Amino acid sequence: MITELGHFALILAFLVSLVQAVVPLVGAHKRWPGWMAMAEPAATAQFALTAASFCALTYAFVVSDFSLRLVYLNSHSAKPMIYKISGVWGNHEGSMLLWVLILTLFGALAAWFGGNLPPTLRARVLAVQSSVAAAFFAFIIFTSNPFLRLGVPPFDGQDLNPLLQDPGLAFHPPFLYLGYVGLSICFSFAVAALIEGRVDAAWGRWVRPWTLVSWVFLTIGIALGSWWAYYELGWGGFWFWDPVENASFMPWLFAAALLHSAIVVEKREALKSWTVLLAILAFGFSLIGTFIVRSGLLTSVHAFANDPERGQFILMILVFFTGGALTLFAARAQAMEAKGVFGVVSRESALVLNNILLAVSSFVVFVGTMWPFVAEMLFDRKLSVGPPFFNMAFTPFMVVLGLALPLGSMLAWKRGKLSRVARDLAPAFGLALALMGLVWAMQTGRSLMGPIGVFLGTWLIAGAATDLVSRTGRNRDLSRLARLPRADWGKAVAHAGLGVTMLGIAGLMAWQEEDIRVAQLNESFEVGGFTLELLSVDRVQGPNYISTMGDVRLSKDGREIARLNPEKRNYPVAEMPTTEAAIDYRVMRDVYVVIGDPQEGGGWVMRTYIKPLANWIWAGSILMALGGTLSLSDRRYRVAAGAAKPTPATGVPAE
Repeated sequence: MITELGHFALILAFLVSLVQAVVPLVGAHKRWPGWMAMAEPAATAQFALTAASFCALTYAFVVSDFSLRLVYLNSHSAKPMIYKISGVWGNHEGSMLLWVLILTLFGALAAWFGGNLPPTLRARVLAVQSSVAAAFFAFIIFTSNPFLRLGVPPFDGQDLNPLLQDPGLAFHPPFLYLGYVGLSICFSFAVAALIEGRVDAAWGRWVRPWTLVSWVFLTIGIALGSWWAYYELGWGGFWFWDPVENASFMPWLFAAALLHSAIVVEKREALKSWTVLLAILAFGFSLIGTFIVRSGLLTSVHAFANDPERGQFILMILVFFTGGALTLFAARAQAMEAKGVFGVVSRESALVLNNILLAVSSFVVFVGTMWPFVAEMLFDRKLSVGPPFFNMAFTPFMVVLGLALPLGSMLAWKRGKLSRVARDLAPAFGLALALMGLVWAMQTGRSLMGPIGVFLGTWLIAGAATDLVSRTGRNRDLSRLARLPRADWGKAVAHAGLGVTMLGIAGLMAWQEEDIRVAQLNESFEVGGFTLELLSVDRVQGPNYISTMGDVRLSKDGREIARLNPEKRNYPVAEMPTTEAAIDYRVMRDVYVVIGDPQEGGGWVMRTYIKPLANWIWAGSILMALGGTLSLSDRRYRVAAGAAKPTPATGVPAE
């Protein structure tokens, strides 16, 4: 009964979305207040109905209702409760329901907190948001219904993919969806502004907090996925340039560019057309990512392999919304004449450079991701584009971005003096150069990646600190730091976080040590200054798996520092093995141990990695997300739109 109610609520939400997509839009065009006001309760109702549908599906998973086809295919009665719940979105149909739940959540938030928007703009934003929701409701109901019943309910289910039975993957999709689905509201703001023919400083203030929210969640989601790949897949890497990884990374880059571009619109009323275009492209690339993951077009270790018909439906949604928005953008571009004028050396110019680097790097990732498909379709050639291409093509843009960030963040608006900024940043540059030289001297004969990464990371961190100190006045009154706006602190923390991540990536990739051997019981061996000894290998029964678990003593200079328990798990229901690495986490390095198969001559295959600065990668991501959250908590974001100058509720461009 509950699942039937959930199905009914989903259909009702679809009908409400159709009404909300049309009535407020007509009302805004005709200036009918009643029709425009209808958007807010409709957005609330749409979210409430979708939430009820999602809760009904979650209930079916929690109670193991195997009469529901989706539960039968993705759950099992012996599975731990956390994975019964995460099984709701560990499949195509359930994850799409989570997709539209978050889509309607952002629409409802815009209705609840958009009271200071002009009525016509608010109505159009909510109508555009609802039109996107209507398309995805139709996709779910007609091609991916999660509430289909089985004629004869089976006794038990087929279990969830064992790779997804992990805490990291339980929380990774919701955060990720909050990020790139959240960009839909930025898209709705952009299209609504194009329909009205008005983009001004107030629009920049309205759209920037929504971009910040999406970017923060997307940062957390990508970091969780990277961390999961690091410890769960057993290969010891944090990023493989997999198509599904790229599907979330491309919108992240565009969202970062949009975040910085909106600053220029807000402060200087410049870059209007470019900012609107970025808002369209950011969500457009989110839709491209959805298409990549769910069409079966490209293979991936964690893609939803589905039939091409579903991919065609998503492709039609992508073409309609992105193509329609770009067409509207082309028609309205002349109505968005920029007011602000700025010099070549200015913060505006630095932000333009930032935008170009981020956008072009995203297109590089897109080309590398799609090229195997294009080559096969057009040239009948099977190609593989892997990490070597991405590392060579993508890294230079990030190096230039890292060099420019400290300088750009300290330049004055409109017209700056590079010499003054360079003088203030000279100590930071000297420190970065000194550390690079030290690393170069210590690692004679190795690649330049380590020294360059140390230089860029130190430069970004020291530059962010210098930016904060420069705001304390000539007398360096540090008490002023406590009175700085939170947005300033957020910018510094986020930039420093990027520096920490760069340090971690450089350390891991440049100085990692690897050892693969057949380890005999009670025989020690050396790896990177550490002593390891396989003490025993036991068979352990888990809740829904059988584990082969090793017991490894980790010592240094004759002193035991950790006991590690690498595992190979076998899930009988899913008939699938997984590798569970054992990791000794420390601030400056990880010791990463994986146990393999037993050998005929005795002993077990063991892989050992020494990974310098590995945890800095995710520590930097946490700092970036923290910086975004600090900026979001700035009082100016809560009151800026309300303090904006009133604008007439007409469609005439306010230039």
